[in-house]
Amino acid sequence: MLPYNRLPSTGYSTPSPPSSPLRSPRLLPGRIKTGRFSPNQPPPVRTVSQRLAWLFISVLLRRQGVFLFAPLIYISCMLLYIGSVSFDIVPIIKHRPAPGSVYRSPELYSKLRDEMDSDDSSVDAISTIWKSAYKGGEWRPCVNGSSGGLPESNGYIYVEANGGLNQQRTSICNAVAVAGYLNATLVIPNFHYHSIWKDPSKFSDIYDEEYFVNTLKNDVRVVEEIPEYLMERFGSNMTNVYNFRIKAWSSIQYYKDVVLPKLLEEKVIRISPFANRLSFDAPPVVQRLRCLANYEALRFSSPILTMGESLVARMRKHSEMNGGKYVSIHLRFEEDMVAFSCCVFDGGKQERQDMVAAREIGWKGKFTKPGRVIRPGAIRINGKCPLTPLEVGLMLRGMGFTKNTPIYLASGKIYNAEKTMAPLLEMFPNLHTKETLASEEELSLFKNYSSRMAAIDYTVCLHSEVFVTTQGGNFPHFLLGHRRYMYGGHSKTIKPDKRKLALLFDSPNIGWKSLKRHLLNMRSHSDSKGVELKRPNDSIYSFPCPDCMCRTNRTDDSRPSSAT
Repeated sequence: MLPYNRLPSTGYSTPSPPSSPLRSPRLLPGRIKTGRFSPNQPPPVRTVSQRLAWLFISVLLRRQGVFLFAPLIYISCMLLYIGSVSFDIVPIIKHRPAPGSVYRSPELYSKLRDEMDSDDSSVDAISTIWKSAYKGGEWRPCVNGSSGGLPESNGYIYVEANGGLNQQRTSICNAVAVAGYLNATLVIPNFHYHSIWKDPSKFSDIYDEEYFVNTLKNDVRVVEEIPEYLMERFGSNMTNVYNFRIKAWSSIQYYKDVVLPKLLEEKVIRISPFANRLSFDAPPVVQRLRCLANYEALRFSSPILTMGESLVARMRKHSEMNGGKYVSIHLRFEEDMVAFSCCVFDGGKQERQDMVAAREIGWKGKFTKPGRVIRPGAIRINGKCPLTPLEVGLMLRGMGFTKNTPIYLASGKIYNAEKTMAPLLEMFPNLHTKETLASEEELSLFKNYSSRMAAIDYTVCLHSEVFVTTQGGNFPHFLLGHRRYMYGGHSKTIKPDKRKLALLFDSPNIGWKSLKRHLLNMRSHSDSKGVELKRPNDSIYSFPCPDCMCRTNRTDDSRPSSAT
């Protein structure tokens, strides 16, 4: 195929096209187009401003270089505007805090106090609070010690129990379980001195050591010290004994696979620290030993038991109008707790200074590390702030407890007590502590020992008709389980929803009747949760059913009598 040739094949040229007209047809006069004027119509009259604008646009279109100066023109105009504005008055942007993030309980109390005091719509809740029927019958303790003898011991286990009273209690019970499972002899646990609790008490100062050993004698061998002939191998120095650094929440199988071979080899081992070194879930044989240690073998020493029972009797005397029934409250509003929570209350500048100093003394830089951000509002919304005495009183009055309800307050030294305790005493004048029930002479044996004082509080709270927990921790953790063990499976405990409380107490427009309705529902919820079975990863020290208790065949709605 021949290629296409653009040139003509003949000698003649192709004629050129006609030349273009001088002006575009669309600009010719007489052409009519939509939006244009016709030659028969006069053009519209433009105003002066329209003519100036048209002139300005025409200049820009013809001289496009002017666009290069547009940014300069804009900046000049902005500078002229800014120079004409006065900055003496700066606009304020108001930030509205999230609901529940601010401590406004004092304002709410002031608003509702008169209506609260005049409310006589219900009888005292202390006589009607526990209504939930048991499902499937009641529960009773069924932990019994073994009757047979023990095989030859595989060696001695020495543990150091650290922390406060109830953290040490965890270590003791877990040590009993581990020693029994490994067929070892347990040395009476040593209490590690801590800079926060500052209590040098030994095991026998807090617990009845002889009773402890005798209760466990058919299940676990317990001795006061390791025989001298074994300690000679280590220069009679416990620090020379092999020490296991065991991870928290280790399984009992780990002890069998790792600890037992070393125990058989060395005959003496040390585990320090030992708090929370055994997982909550374990075989029934291990759980039975925990139950036996906690609910049967651990009894307070005679001085503590005598003082505690004496205060229980005095509280019942103050509660004669209620049949000897009283309410106990575990209030955590000590300075160290307020500081650790990082929450903000109504103490202003002085409170901020006190909390900064307390954090530095107790935790030395933990809260001032680079990158650490503390959000008090978010902490309050999440229900992590300790309830103040005022909030506890407002909550209980809303739950139906009257002004005459006898109250026992278990706590350490309340922060700024003169101010913070005043509203609670106004709402509940029949309020007592161990310091008001006992003389200084009676408390002199315990006064400088935090664990012994806590043990007295534990005893009085254990025997109350209602126990109120406000902040969590090991103290209510153990009391919940111990009360369930004593009262047929029911904890008889008010455990408030602190997230909901944060919203309620930050509601300036809420009325007394509406607040009371919410709090009565919260009280009913605590009643319905009184009897709960242990689930995986739950603590047996809070949920003794079904590992430590057996269900009876009773299905009626009668309540168990209070233990004495």
